[in-house]
Amino acid sequence: MRYFIELSYQGKKYHGWQSQPDANSIQEEINKAISVVLQEEIVVLGAGRTDTGVHAEQMFAHFDTAQDLDINYVFKFNSILPEDIVIYTLEKVNDDKHARFNALSRSYQYKIWLGRNPFLLDSTWQIHCQKLDIKAMNDAAMILLEYENFQAFSKVKTEVKTFNCDVTEAKWIQNGNELIFHISANRFLRNMVRAIVGTLVDVGKHKISKEDFRNIILSKDRSNAGLSVPAKGLYLTEITY
Repeated sequence: MRYFIELSYQGKKYHGWQSQPDANSIQEEINKAISVVLQEEIVVLGAGRTDTGVHAEQMFAHFDTAQDLDINYVFKFNSILPEDIVIYTLEKVNDDKHARFNALSRSYQYKIWLGRNPFLLDSTWQIHCQKLDIKAMNDAAMILLEYENFQAFSKVKTEVKTFNCDVTEAKWIQNGNELIFHISANRFLRNMVRAIVGTLVDVGKHKISKEDFRNIILSKDRSNAGLSVPAKGLYLTEITY
């Protein structure tokens, strides 16, 4: 039988989602907790792979077991998991439903704090004494919806069959000193959101123009794009099926 879990986590202490040798990961912590409770070896498969230090407000994963489980197992799993990883739901699904391959879209937010806030050091990228042109950043962000190849914002050494993504939303929303970038797509490349944010901030600083941003996309060259902003400001916020 196959089960889906919905969870969230704070990524500060972890080397991303995926299990790896000699590094602490979200996937490995969940594998261990569920395996202890069920007294069998369990491997969960996630809807995506967040990088080191990235957070998730909503993540889904699935695992298989012959045992008949109910919602009470959520409490048992959480009693073993670290406090910065929380499972919310447990649902039996069809055996062919896949957390990653059946996902239709994924949404991320990137959080910037304009100025200094000691209480948000681990959850935002703080830009000190910088005035950003938010309108210019939003105008440039809309250009993302016109294209599908985002090789310019991808890690150089990555094994993917295609750099194409269908971006359906890209916008900045400001609330006082908090500036949040919202982006949704059917899939994302490694480091894509952080590279886009870094490049859009260059637009906001008037280091590059809106047309420069377009030409960066067309170049398909990562070296032309901006910096990869810190992982601590990035959140996976929604996955739809």
